[in-house]
Amino acid sequence: MKYKDYYEILGVKRDASGAEIKSAYRKLARKYHPDVNKTKEAEEKFKDINEAYEVLSDKQKRQRYDSLGSNWQSGAEYTPPPGFEQFNFGGGQGGFQTFEFGGNMGGFSDFFSSLFGDMMSGAQGTHGMGFDFSQMQGAGASRRRAPQEVKDLDITKTLNITIEDLIGDKPVPVTLNSMEKCLQCPPGGGFCQHCGGTGFVNKTENFKVKIPKGAKEGQKIRVKGAGKTDGYGHKGDLYLVLNIKDSTWEVNGLNLTTDVEITPSQAVLGVKKQIKTPSDGKITITIPPETSSGKMLRLKKLGLYSGKERGDLNVRIKIVLPQNISQEQIQLYKKLRELEK
Repeated sequence: MKYKDYYEILGVKRDASGAEIKSAYRKLARKYHPDVNKTKEAEEKFKDINEAYEVLSDKQKRQRYDSLGSNWQSGAEYTPPPGFEQFNFGGGQGGFQTFEFGGNMGGFSDFFSSLFGDMMSGAQGTHGMGFDFSQMQGAGASRRRAPQEVKDLDITKTLNITIEDLIGDKPVPVTLNSMEKCLQCPPGGGFCQHCGGTGFVNKTENFKVKIPKGAKEGQKIRVKGAGKTDGYGHKGDLYLVLNIKDSTWEVNGLNLTTDVEITPSQAVLGVKKQIKTPSDGKITITIPPETSSGKMLRLKKLGLYSGKERGDLNVRIKIVLPQNISQEQIQLYKKLRELEK
């Protein structure tokens, strides 16, 4: 295969800074972008420019590429050094699986694939290899953005909350666990103790998010810029899907249901009970005589808010035995049972 001089492709020195590399890439990408230059040569040049930037803008790839040395000539025949032809990943009980990366990977050259196949396994490039030409052309250009790039950078997670979280004013804590590329892997492709040879490490982020007033179960909350970040600095968004998990309240849209326990005598004779509502404090309700277990009492407009709408609060009656029943009570229950025959 042919050796590719990525520094020559971008027209930068081998000690060029990240800013110099990015600047060179943007100038060349503007010149050879398919929207501007329709020639076949420009299309191939644009692929080489993207590939060169994919390597030189990534610290780990650049280190691995530089380890080949600086004496190669662009276009010269090149054979991968030992250890670059295949890459091992730890798996199972001390065993290993071997993955061979031959041929072209996702539009990259064979030269690129032979060096970075282990980093690209299961992905089409760490940076997405996209170029947003609209950023170069200003307001007059057609605004386009690669949909794959946006899709890959956004994250959607379920956020379990209580009713108190939903209607309260305090921000809700969020823990976000994700996988990121390991930046401590040896440039020569040897086994990495930091990631165990997988090429990825776990990342945990803790932050707080404010639940909007009137939010509903199933609603998505967007946290801008909290998604994944690619090598070009593009940031995705985090979408939190609200899922209400509350031991006290059952949720059905804006309506709430809760249980109220009463004794058998209270069910027969009726009783007044004090209950706590989510938003209106404590209220007293009247349970009428001869109320069966499972009966619902509807309290209008004491449920959840959403704009000008408000749901109802349903109280479900649950008959339970009193605690520490005395002998006198037992005798009375026996008499009652005789009367029910």
